Amino acid sequence: MNAIARRVLSPTKQSPVKWENFVEGFSRFKGGLLRRLGLDTASKSIQPTLVGAPLNDIFLFLLSSFLVSSCAPATPPAAAQVVTVYSTFAAQPWLPPLYDCAGSASVISRVDDSSAADIVLRVGEPGILVSSAYQIDTEEILIVTHRQSPVQNMTLEEARALFAGQGDPSAQLWVYASEEDVQGVFDRFVMGGRSVTSSARLAVNPQQMSDTLVNEPNTVGILPRHWKVGDVRDVYPVASVPVLALTKSEPQGTIKELIACLQK
Repeated sequence: MNAIARRVLSPTKQSPVKWENFVEGFSRFKGGLLRRLGLDTASKSIQPTLVGAPLNDIFLFLLSSFLVSSCAPATPPAAAQVVTVYSTFAAQPWLPPLYDCAGSASVISRVDDSSAADIVLRVGEPGILVSSAYQIDTEEILIVTHRQSPVQNMTLEEARALFAGQGDPSAQLWVYASEEDVQGVFDRFVMGGRSVTSSARLAVNPQQMSDTLVNEPNTVGILPRHWKVGDVRDVYPVASVPVLALTKSEPQGTIKELIACLQK
């Protein structure tokens, strides 16, 4: 995995104009102008070399111009950049840190299509990696049971047999759709090419899986560590896998800074 060093950008602050500095600067400017107009400031005698508007009018015009330029508002900050983000269900615990990293400098906009996202968050490596990938954390995938389930701590062979339909017939097995990142990790590290029994029930997301395991006895399912809550037991550690931020190309600017912030 490539690592990105965070680039810290400090906003430029404009110092307020102090009245003392203004008076001093304008006095110097006034004296220079009087000399150019032919006024001997020592003797207070006027020897005009320019013919035109009265001297007071000239002063008033220059004073107003100086005040306008000194009090003009600073250049407004650039508009916040919109960064589109797609997250798998399992990677949703990393969305709040992403929003914190964005702050007011950028706007996070979630999209439903991973191909349209500037950043894709997922758990575990995809089968085929066609984009840049950066590890932002680590997640542990577990086989979890209801507290009253007869299923106890298992070996790899026992876990594989159970989800292949060759274990305790009273166990209600729950898995995810094959395209879900968590299921991909489970299939790779537990099933090893074998199919999950057709009697297993499908959970839409880790939240539904968690709710089912907490509330229904005899259930056995798959959960990321961040989604494990309530009175449940983990009976087999499937794998510890990277949490990834994927980008279409080498990240630059705001996207680079967001990923670097997540890596802290």
